[in-house]
Amino acid sequence: MTQSLEPGRIAVVSGGRSTERERSLMSGRAALESLDRQGYTTVFLDAADKDFADQVRGVDVAFLAIAGQYAEDGKLQGLLESLSIPYTGSGVTASAIGMHKTFAKTVAAAAGVAVLPSVTVPARDTLTQAITSTMTFPLILKPLSEGGSIGMTVCHDSAELAAALPTVTAADGWFAEPFTTGTPVTCGILEVDGSPMALPPLETLPTDAEFYDYATKRDKTKYHYRCPAELPSATIDAITTAALTVHSTLACTGYSRSDFIVTPDGSPVWLEVNTLPGLSHTGNLATMAGAAGIDYDQLIRMILATATTNGGYRP
Repeated sequence: MTQSLEPGRIAVVSGGRSTERERSLMSGRAALESLDRQGYTTVFLDAADKDFADQVRGVDVAFLAIAGQYAEDGKLQGLLESLSIPYTGSGVTASAIGMHKTFAKTVAAAAGVAVLPSVTVPARDTLTQAITSTMTFPLILKPLSEGGSIGMTVCHDSAELAAALPTVTAADGWFAEPFTTGTPVTCGILEVDGSPMALPPLETLPTDAEFYDYATKRDKTKYHYRCPAELPSATIDAITTAALTVHSTLACTGYSRSDFIVTPDGSPVWLEVNTLPGLSHTGNLATMAGAAGIDYDQLIRMILATATTNGGYRP
């Protein structure tokens, strides 16, 4: 692939202050090793460092290997825009919308993508009426602006819901949606020469968990991947079309990853978009890229090649 950017000094930006800090550091170390191995000039920066804003001023490109609040939600992107530093991943607006789960669902639904109904729950709200009047059990509570399945709770009846709601502490609030059984599937989008390309979808098969929750994601004995996904061709087509639609509708750039649940009848329902997917060697994105014939170093190089902004506003 012809690289369109002469990157100079690359800052791999990782860590940060979010609850996904450890996952971010794993991605950052993997990306740094790859860039170093390929002969790039790099520096590793932790976005949680008090001197980060001064440190990042001295680099030519920011390679974002980071996730969660203050990283994947547009805040970090806004800082880099103000400093005119090119960076990988989506811009301010796409990042902010993608991180706000119900707002992203509204935008995706308006573009014709199938989503689940939801009810927003204000932070620390202990009332169940707003939820139970519009939704039946089982349902799942999710933070409005978190990733990695952090804080998700399945409620099978009013008693479990009443017990779960007082634990809600996320400042941005939470939302509830029907708990839908099925197969978790994810689909990565990678831009090549400015054109988005869907990678082969990946199935995640939990071995004993009720759903692909935070603890399951961090214990490789509790799940296994199947990529390419062994699903009907019509289902695969629907997933890739929806992932491409979300990527373009939210104005994502560089790459993204959309998560779905495929119901027992084979219908995919879109759940959320990750505007900075994890970059570990064995993670979802790397696995899907490998299924498409793209090795890890090539994937990192392709992502780097998308950091072509001059620092102008990126919707």
